[in-house]
Parts: sequence; C-alpha cells; structure tokens
Amino acid sequence: MNIEGTFEAETLRILRAIPGLTVTAEADRGQDATLRFAGNHAHVAVEVKGRVSAATAWQVVHQTPSRPDLPLLLIASETTTEARTILGDHGIAIIDGLGNVHIELPGLLVHLESRERPPSTAATSPPTRLRGKAGVVAQALLLRPQHEWRVRDVAEEAEVSAGLAHRVLARLEAEGVLAAKGTGPSRVRRVTSPTALLDLWAEENVDRPTRTRAYLLAQTPQQLIRALGANLGRSGIDSAVTGAAAGSLLAPSVTAVPVVEVWAAAALAPEQLCSAAQADPVTDGQNVVFLQAKDDTPLAFHENANGVSVANLFRVLRRSAA
Repeated sequence: MNIEGTFEAETLRILRAIPGLTVTAEADRGQDATLRFAGNHAHVAVEVKGRVSAATAWQVVHQTPSRPDLPLLLIASETTTEARTILGDHGIAIIDGLGNVHIELPGLLVHLESRERPPSTAATSPPTRLRGKAGVVAQALLLRPQHEWRVRDVAEEAEVSAGLAHRVLARLEAEGVLAAKGTGPSRVRRVTSPTALLDLWAEENVDRPTRTRAYLLAQTPQQLIRALGANLGRSGIDSAVTGAAAGSLLAPSVTAVPVVEVWAAAALAPEQLCSAAQADPVTDGQNVVFLQAKDDTPLAFHENANGVSVANLFRVLRRSAA
C-alpha cells in the first residue's frame, strides 16, 4: 500500500514505521492524501494529532464533516484503545506512532495492533524540560550569555512561541541560572552561570536520533568532511556536521575523526541522504553516520566553518564528549 501527500517530519516518521506502507512525498496539496492499493486508489482527508484519548476522539468525530466521498485519516503520535474503538466505529481511519493501524475503505481493510505500551503520564505537570524547542531556547541563551533578554527577543531568536520562551525563562530563573530585573514587558533576564545552564541542558536534552550508516570514498578525514559538505550543499540538503569532525574544523588540533557524524533534516528518507551525499548505504564499515531527530531542532544556529556547515558550538561539544 502506498500513501501520497505532503507531511511534516514527525508524521513521515510515523508513516514510514508501518510495515508494508510506502510513503511518496508530493508537492503541497493541502490536507488531502491518496492511498493506492491493489490497482485502486482512494482520496482521504488527513488530520494530525499528538496524543488521542477518548475525549479527543469524540471531538474529531463531532468536528468531522459528513463527506462519504472523502474519508478521514487521523495520524497521531499515540492513541488509546478506547479512542481507536470510537474512531473505527465512526469510519475514521487511524495510524499512530505506536504501530496501530485501522483503515477500512471499499476494497481495503488494514488492521494492525501494536503491543507497545504508551508512556504513563505523571499526575502533576513537570517543569519545562530543556529539550526539543525548549532546548533551542537554552542554546540561544548560551550563545549570547551577556545579552539581556526579553521574552519577545528570546522567542524571535529561537523561533518559538512567546509562551514557551516565557516558561523556559521562568524555570531557569527559579533554578538560579538567570538573573532578572524590571517588571512587565520591560523585564529582562541575563545568564548568571553559563556552565550551570550548559550542564542542565546537556542533562535534559538527550539525543536519541535515528542513524543511517554510509560510506564515502576519501583519502583523509578532511577530504571526507569537505566532500560531504560540498555534496550535501549542492543538493540543498539542510545539514550540519557535528562531533569530532566539526571539532576538527573549529580546532585544527583535533585530528582523530574515525566517523563523520552529520545532523540532517528530519523529513528526509535514508536513501535521499545517501544519494545527496553520493555515499553508499552500509551496515558496517561506515565512515559517515547521518543523524536525524524527530524535528530539525538539532540544526538550530548551525554555522559555516571553512566552507562546511557545522552544528552550533554547544552541540559540537556535546557530541564530541559523548
């Protein structure tokens, strides 16, 4: 079965994890997608959610227009058993990040149940952790530790909502990492302990990327790094070298580069990365490892170093120390 449409990175990751489902990315076509199966096809409307509980499922049911010619496919990070029952009873197809699938269309019935258990939720809301977009806020502060930040300035610099920026700043102020002065819109905050902020971010922003191993012929590590940078740059791939390879560009004294690690845009398929880099996919003997997160936050504040795109300094330090 094949699904054609335009999807965000996390949605692509969910779809690509489903056995037997092939994803074909297309130009922007709004919220519609096309399912192709056994010589037939069906157009579906697509809605994307995070966690779908029974309450959320009923909201979807009540908000879904009656369009028998355009059935709804709900793609979610996680669904509950009750939510899937409600959606199925009302003819709404579902694919989730736990591996559950139920699609019932004329000529097509697909039903998969995952044994993976959803993570439990705490009774109280935890503090805003410095990971994902909140981690980008922390990196913005680290890169300009002497700056006096207003909430709006941080939000613009990190490209996040003002609400998220405020929550991160308030948490760091409570932790004693930031000092504040002023009140209201004129209130500003400044980093008082960059080391403490770096340690806190490194502790909470645990990278668990997917890895694509590849091999690119080159005589020396520096030739390999520059060839990768040039190939990916020509292909318009958003990427950033990290770890020891980036360290060797920023500090020429770093010479040991057994494997070049490269953060790459989350939405790209492994074969696209290898093709763009002109590298061969391998299962062992790799000299290149492409890293992909659930989104593109690892590429935040990447910079040019001697003609090669490298991750920002603090990400490089973390990967080098890992």
